Amino acid sequence: MTARRTFRQMLDDRKGLLDAERYEAVVDRIARTLIAAFSAGRKVLWMGNGGSAADAQHLAAEFSGRFLHERRALPSESLSVNPSAVTAISNDYGYERVFARQVEAFAQPGDVVVGLTTSGNSPNILLGLEEAKRIGATTIAFTGNGGGRVAEIADISLVGPDGISALVQEVHITLGHIICELVDQAFVASREE
Repeated sequence: MTARRTFRQMLDDRKGLLDAERYEAVVDRIARTLIAAFSAGRKVLWMGNGGSAADAQHLAAEFSGRFLHERRALPSESLSVNPSAVTAISNDYGYERVFARQVEAFAQPGDVVVGLTTSGNSPNILLGLEEAKRIGATTIAFTGNGGGRVAEIADISLVGPDGISALVQEVHITLGHIICELVDQAFVASREE
């Protein structure tokens, strides 16, 4: 396959992935949940593996830093960014407990815990969300391929398309950026009042 054909095929594969009717209500619900948590002084913790870990880190940074607008810093952190914690917990408890253990340490009732998994079945994301629910945190799943088990246990599930991880992740990060903008707007508006 030539570079041009590859280019065109990959763009064609992405047409129609972002259907407003499919995602508008869940994106709004997630944004309102994050706004309420941040307004109440709560934090948002993110979990993911591989590319989803990178997306979790990216989105957490958009809140603790800023997205497009100047506003106060919002407490948001990815649980995959501390290699000492990740490797120690994996060594001592197994990789499937890497997020649950950190959720146990850092999450409090009223916080939000977000798990990203393109398959919807990553054991460590499932256990992390279960621990968050036990603590009394709100749980959100960004998933794909029908939702998997995480969609069944999360309070809110954003179920992306079926297909390869890259396509699911592209939908996750695009919708994640829309959520960031909605949260930014809420806090910029409250600052101006």
